[in-house]
Amino acid sequence: MTEPTQSVAELRGGPAMYYVGATTVFASRTDPRISYCLYIPEEAPLNAETAILVAVHGTDRNFIAYRNYFTELGRWKNCIVIAPLFPVGILGDDNRDGYKYLVEGDLQYDRILLGIVDEVAERYGVADRRFALWGFSGGGHFTNRFLLRHPDRLWAASIGSPGSVSMIDDSHDWWAGTRDYEARFGHPLDLAALRRVAVQMVVGKADLETWEITHHPDSRNWVAGANAAGNTRPERMQSLHHSFERAGVATELVLVPNMAHSSQPSAHIAASFFGRHLDRKRAAKA
Repeated sequence: MTEPTQSVAELRGGPAMYYVGATTVFASRTDPRISYCLYIPEEAPLNAETAILVAVHGTDRNFIAYRNYFTELGRWKNCIVIAPLFPVGILGDDNRDGYKYLVEGDLQYDRILLGIVDEVAERYGVADRRFALWGFSGGGHFTNRFLLRHPDRLWAASIGSPGSVSMIDDSHDWWAGTRDYEARFGHPLDLAALRRVAVQMVVGKADLETWEITHHPDSRNWVAGANAAGNTRPERMQSLHHSFERAGVATELVLVPNMAHSSQPSAHIAASFFGRHLDRKRAAKA
């Protein structure tokens, strides 16, 4: 994205139209193997009140739909929406799951996302680099782990129906728990920053299939404790919730009756959550 920084009004004509509203797809400056699309609100001026929300796809990689889930929130709440695309097999090995665990070979997906947020904030003149993060299924994996790694960069996070969870738990090493967090990452888990993030967890009570989420010792992502949080997604989400609560991190747990594995209703619940907390965030600054 090399166009000079301009106001939304100035971007409404000619080739610049691709930079407002529901945008085209851009390569990340940080790592061009990763791309993203945006929603840039057209009605509200981009100013000090403009917020950023990131929506992370599941294994289906339907990232444009995930962006579109939040366009109404973006439009009415003056919020930029970023939807990254983390391709399957980026290292040539057909791996579908690398981004879910933040690191895959030389790729640090969390760092790449931070670079995308920073370049978008720079382009559109957004001062606040803290953002809201939502992910569903595989994106729920990512959101859970990104929250633990970078709570200082988030003002809210909504974790939607992950197959596996990373609990705040000293009985297991990463990624199942956080026992070796300081040795692995060079600093302790920042519980004070975590407690400042508004955290929501959403899962359907009917999201009960286990064929895709049961880890086996010979599987690519196996670690000790991989299945310790429970058998089903609702069981694992409740274990994650309890681990956060025990650590003093308040969470809003939403168990949705009659909902199976469905991204759109999860996104709508998250959009309402983000809208409430964005209002509170702005009121606190007033």
